[in-house]
Amino acid sequence: MIIAVDGPTASGKGTIAKALAAHFGLPHLDTGLLYRAVGRQVSLNGGNPDDPADALAACGFPDGLLDDPELRSEASGGLASRVSVHPAVRQALYERQRAFALQPGGAVLDGRDIGTVIAPEADAKLFVIASVPARAERRFKEMQAQGRDVALAEIAADLEARDQRDRTRAEAPLVAASDAVLLDTSELGKDEAIAAAIRIVSEQAAARR
Repeated sequence: MIIAVDGPTASGKGTIAKALAAHFGLPHLDTGLLYRAVGRQVSLNGGNPDDPADALAACGFPDGLLDDPELRSEASGGLASRVSVHPAVRQALYERQRAFALQPGGAVLDGRDIGTVIAPEADAKLFVIASVPARAERRFKEMQAQGRDVALAEIAADLEARDQRDRTRAEAPLVAASDAVLLDTSELGKDEAIAAAIRIVSEQAAARR
């Protein structure tokens, strides 16, 4: 079974995808981490994330970079959004994601274009959303827990800018697949969101049998 979980930054899609993978016994891939690694590598190379050539060159990042805690930072998230607008970067990472999705038994992938581009044939598709205030508050608490000094207003502004880039890019924009089920986590706690996701996926999988 292939499960596609899409949605904007800090919507809860990553937490939900991990829980779905554990519940259904499937491997999980956070595809956003690949783009964060590319963005981070551009920075390490001293390149420009808005330059297609610099971004493409960074796609050859070493696997060990995926374990770098810096990839979870707001800075890396912003870089990921910038490098992801380049068609050549998306094509370079496409095969890697596609192979993961098609492995025997299936998989859970979360990102921004899983249900529309990477695995349009997925057995279950979720599009997870949440309001900007709710997402900013979540990210703010995460940053505080990590000892990072970031203003809530700055986080909200960054999320809005990232959403705009992701939704308006020419290549694989952030959009819900026509057959995806929308899950708004704005007012849901972690356990409630996970329970709702499991119910939705179970219903979708049953309907396809």
